[in-house]
Amino acid sequence: MVRLRRTDRRHNKGFHIDSGALPHVTSGCGIVRSLHPLPVERPIRMRAALFTGSQQEPLLEETDVPVPTPGNGEILIQVYAAGVTHTELLWYPTTHTREGGSRLHAIPGHEFSGVVTGLGAGITGFSVGDAIFGMNDWFLDGGTAEYCVAAASSIAPKPAHLTHAEAAAVPIDALTAWQGLVDRAKLQTGERVLVHGAAGAVGVFVVQLARLRGAKVIATASGGNMEFVAQLGAQRVIDYRTEAFEDEVQDVDVVFDTIGGETLQRSWKVLKSGGRMVTIVEDTSPSSDDPRAKDAFFIVEPKQEQLIGIGKLLDEGRLLVFVDAEVPFANASAAYARQVKRNLGHGKVVIVMPVNGSGGQG
Repeated sequence: MVRLRRTDRRHNKGFHIDSGALPHVTSGCGIVRSLHPLPVERPIRMRAALFTGSQQEPLLEETDVPVPTPGNGEILIQVYAAGVTHTELLWYPTTHTREGGSRLHAIPGHEFSGVVTGLGAGITGFSVGDAIFGMNDWFLDGGTAEYCVAAASSIAPKPAHLTHAEAAAVPIDALTAWQGLVDRAKLQTGERVLVHGAAGAVGVFVVQLARLRGAKVIATASGGNMEFVAQLGAQRVIDYRTEAFEDEVQDVDVVFDTIGGETLQRSWKVLKSGGRMVTIVEDTSPSSDDPRAKDAFFIVEPKQEQLIGIGKLLDEGRLLVFVDAEVPFANASAAYARQVKRNLGHGKVVIVMPVNGSGGQG
């Protein structure tokens, strides 16, 4: 169980005057001018949920920490909402640095939606006040905080028709689906794809994007989600609790696995000769030495061009996002421990920040 411990909230945030974090306009002569005659103030302290436990007993501590400073090529974001990836607290970057050393007090939540509040050196294309969504590097602190930083290349304009909570449910899962289907499997029109975990946070995007690419989608889901997955575009849905998919499906071109373990191992036999396997679940069992599984596994990367394409599909209504629960920041621990009431039974859990009383819905 993930437990949350709070420190004393009575603190003086203070303010930092950031003359470099101002909206700018460029004149016809190429001169950059600020839209504001005075510097913009932002807090120098913020509330954040820090990982302070162990992988055996995950613990999130809500506390007061410094607002991060954007470096070269980075943007400071006031977070309105952050997506929850439940297994993130168990991942290597949560407890280790990029160089392999021990990492303490990581902030989870590496997909988010919010507003630009500061610009590092060399930033073009973004201004303070822009509404954005995106993800940041796994070794950076995430968005379960009032502010976070991200490389400019890993964020994009927030889809205009989505709330911040909806937008925060998109980046990691939609990019995972896109990169798995397009970059790795190179899915073609008319091919058959089997999607495992089709009602999950990643699966809902895999089904929709595969359909948009003209593929024939077969999916596995629980009985309660079969109709929903069919409405997303799956032409056949198999109840994994009552049917063995390998007895029902053969000769598929692509398998997109979001489950791993036995499901992944059973999936090899349904691929046609030359078929492609994609999985987002690493096999860490001691007996795992199958090079095929290692080649099939990948980790999503932030890519701005793909985010922009996904945002366009969302604004056009051709791609849908599903928020299973919106959880206030004070209940972040419960969200990571899967202890919040889920409203849909599919899609993503999102933590919303108390931004000017908006609840992160602006």
